[in-house]
This record gives sequence, C-alpha cells and structure tokens, in this order.
Amino acid sequence: MQHSLFHSDTKNLLPFQGETFLYPNFFTREKSDFYFQQLAETLAWKQEPIRMFGKLVMQPRLTALYGDPDRPYGYSGISMVPLDWTDDLVEMRKAIEEFTGVRFTHVLCNLYRDGQDSMGWHRDNEAVLGKNPSIASMTFGATRMFQLRHYETKGNKIDIPLTHGSLLMMTGESQHQWEHQIPKTKKNLGPRINLTFRKLL
Repeated sequence: MQHSLFHSDTKNLLPFQGETFLYPNFFTREKSDFYFQQLAETLAWKQEPIRMFGKLVMQPRLTALYGDPDRPYGYSGISMVPLDWTDDLVEMRKAIEEFTGVRFTHVLCNLYRDGQDSMGWHRDNEAVLGKNPSIASMTFGATRMFQLRHYETKGNKIDIPLTHGSLLMMTGESQHQWEHQIPKTKKNLGPRINLTFRKLL
C-alpha cells in the first residue's frame, strides 16, 4: 500500500520535471540520537578515491556501502562491493519502505566529519538504477544545506536544510533533470551521517 508520499497534501519541492519531498521528523529525536551513535561506531567507514577530470582524488568524506550480496555499485570511476546489511540498517530500510512503498536493495552511507567535508554537483542516474530511480536520503547529526539546481540551465537553485532525523525522497525525473550537492561551509559543525537508500536493477 502506498502511503502519503505521493499524495497531494505532500509538497513537491521541485517546480517542474521531477518530485522531491521532505519529511523533517521522520524519526524521533531519541531514535535519531540512537541511530547516529550506532552508525558512527559500527559501520565500516573508509575514504575512497574517485576520478575527477581524469585524476584520482580522495573523496572529501567517508563512505560505506551495504546491500544485497553480489551486486556491486559503481560511480565516478570506483566500484564498491556491498557489505551485509546490519540490523540497524535493516530496521531503517523497513520503516522507509513501509512509508514510501518503494523497495530498496542498497544503501550508500556518507560520513561528513565537519563542515569541510562535502559532495559536489552530481546526479544519481547510473544505468543500474533504472529510468526514474527513487532515492531515499536519511540524515543524522549536524544540519547541512542540500542544494538542487536544474541540470541543463543551472538555474532554479533550491536550498534545503537537512536536519537530524529527516527523510528526503527524490523520485520521478529528478535524478535526470536536476543535480544536487552538499557544499562546504566555514561554520563550525559536528559530524553528519547520510544514508541514501536506492534500488539496483
């Protein structure tokens, strides 16, 4: 059964060509505090090199991939083999799937250690994700600004503060028509953990 995600009472944050929805308090503060501590301590965080403009550079954040076995996921010139789902990730995936009606096979985890860790403009449009992928993005920890802009025009820029326990759902044409980033900031921020649930075909 589909829940409220695609109902008319939920505001689409994109003006055209795609759908993006924000649920600021998807998990309670208490539950979010618990998940943040668990994820920080138990996930297999590491810093991976990616290819940018023909050069290998270290990503300005730590990452970990979990998911269904024997289904690697690649982006920006790297291929990651998923680790087995942890109990906490399974619990979160179940809650998000029940709410959205979308099935997920993998979760790419990102740890932004401070305001200098970032993610540049990109689209999650790899062929293995299918034509119009749905990406569920969970945030725990420090609030970071999530920015969207139209891919072709570089206009219609949208700033969305992603807070502790919030769920951002991107679906429809959003990954083809819009790109997004987490910019650096000079603010003295603590760490942020971001989980991006996705379905590999």
